[in-house]
Amino acid sequence: MMKQLTRYRFVFLTLLILLFLNLFFQELGAKALSITSFSLVEMLQVIPPVFIFLGLLDVWVPRDVMVKYMGEGSGLKGILLAIFIGSAAAGPLYGAFPIAAVFMKKGVKLSNVLIFIGAWSTTKIPMFLFEMASMGRTFALTRLLVNLPGIIFIALILTKLLSKEEEKALYEKAQTL
Repeated sequence: MMKQLTRYRFVFLTLLILLFLNLFFQELGAKALSITSFSLVEMLQVIPPVFIFLGLLDVWVPRDVMVKYMGEGSGLKGILLAIFIGSAAAGPLYGAFPIAAVFMKKGVKLSNVLIFIGAWSTTKIPMFLFEMASMGRTFALTRLLVNLPGIIFIALILTKLLSKEEEKALYEKAQTL
């Protein structure tokens, strides 16, 4: 019981704060409850498809295929595949992290995992099309052409900054998820 309380302490704390706000500051409490429920509904719409995708990825794509295309020694094709998968993905950034964990379980190189997360957060195809339509081709292409090398550069720097022990600990943590 105590383990469950500790595990969900932030949920309970949020509920307590919402209760407090609704009791003493009704207008603010109603607004906070509205925002919280909107975020919860949005998250419940995103999480199930992500976990369905994870299950399919885990079952349908063998580890050796992931290692071949995105693992150590995958080179440019691993980088391009990480960018494509991240750019084609839909949903908020928190949907990328479970997929990144499965990638790590399957032996994807850490820099490619980081590139995937960077592409998910920055280079989504729908966002690019929206920018083309609303801000113009020059802006959209400039932003994309600045972001892509930036994502790759940051991923490579981060992997160089991590020690082998830290990287190994990340992969071990991913195995337990």
